[in-house]
Amino acid sequence: MELPVNSHRRGLWILSPLLVFFLVYVVASLFAGDFYKMPVTVAFLAACAWAFVVSKPKPLNRLIDRFSAGAGNTNIMMMVWIFILAGAFTGSAKFIGSVAATVNMTLSVLPPNMLPAGLFLASCLISLAIGTSVGTIVALMPVASALAVSADLPLPMVAGIVVGGAFFGDNLSFISDTTIAATRTQGCLMKDKFRANFRLVLPAALLVLVIYIAFGCQYDGVVHADAYEFSKVIPYLIVLITAICGLNVMLVLIVGLFATSISVMCSPELQMIDWAAAMGKGMTDMGELIIVTLMAGGLLELIRYNGGLQYIISHLTAKIRSTRAAEFTISLLVAFANLCTANNTVAIVAVGDIARCVAERFNISAPRAASLLDTTSCIVQGVLPYGAQLLMGASLAGIATLDIIPFLFYNYALAVACILFIIFKRN
Repeated sequence: MELPVNSHRRGLWILSPLLVFFLVYVVASLFAGDFYKMPVTVAFLAACAWAFVVSKPKPLNRLIDRFSAGAGNTNIMMMVWIFILAGAFTGSAKFIGSVAATVNMTLSVLPPNMLPAGLFLASCLISLAIGTSVGTIVALMPVASALAVSADLPLPMVAGIVVGGAFFGDNLSFISDTTIAATRTQGCLMKDKFRANFRLVLPAALLVLVIYIAFGCQYDGVVHADAYEFSKVIPYLIVLITAICGLNVMLVLIVGLFATSISVMCSPELQMIDWAAAMGKGMTDMGELIIVTLMAGGLLELIRYNGGLQYIISHLTAKIRSTRAAEFTISLLVAFANLCTANNTVAIVAVGDIARCVAERFNISAPRAASLLDTTSCIVQGVLPYGAQLLMGASLAGIATLDIIPFLFYNYALAVACILFIIFKRN
């Protein structure tokens, strides 16, 4: 990969494309009074155009190559394939009636006033078992959003419950890529990082669980569960079980698609051609999400290439004077890296060596440093409107990413816990 250009003379100017995206999207949406009227693709197009303008003067073809390399990055393309398979599975599952059957089964088992807390616990446990927030959202969001409609619960809040719980496991799981990256870069054992991390995470998770229980207790709606065929629930059960068993999320979705095809072949009233059409529509419905992902990858690569990440790192580490300042610096390093990469694992890897040097210089234990890196990256990734998790969650729920952000209670509670962890906890 080509090294970034020197950025010290250009300051924060090279980070301005991110500001352009937020301003265009948020200001235009506020002016219109509706976040659905301003396409996020147009906001990203404006930010990408501005990124070309502020890039260091080079032949245009060179900049286009860098942008294309970022859009075609392995992590970006992996997300695209997941989005395509998720769309195919969602479309085919709806066609055979899996979503409706799963919703009715859940409503018949779980009291309506326990739905918020139950969904949060389910999201936490699934993500802890499979170690991926995207996989958790893919598996749970279609059912959760349908439950929200059936139980007359606010859809953005339910989406926020699933996304928040998904980051619980992403942050803690032994098989999470963020955990692996954090422990490897800081040179500590996973079990030691887990202990330090668990003390940070547990108060936030318990507080949010109490909030959801309290909210459920105020819910006085009556929910009627229609009759359902258990056989139609099987594809979703297969997806959940294979995900919990640790299968790759792409393989999980392929297995789910195969399960829906078996269901179609066993149902005389369903036609394979109609199933194929539903699957195709599910994939095309992911078109905007894929476009945004590709543009985000290209935009962030231009920022990285122009030295945006390098600029942030050099300026944040210049004036550290105390252990607390060092810990805040480690958190800010990975937070800004996450803004520039939209990938929490990549952000940890990008600043891991610098964070380790800071931790060693100020006598911060490796598990504590790893915990700060992992937790902060998950907090930031969870609230990024152009992050894979919110994009996927919003797409599957049929709402805007900005609708979900106010309801990410777990992420905000985790941010407060992280600050208190640095201020009051001893190393």
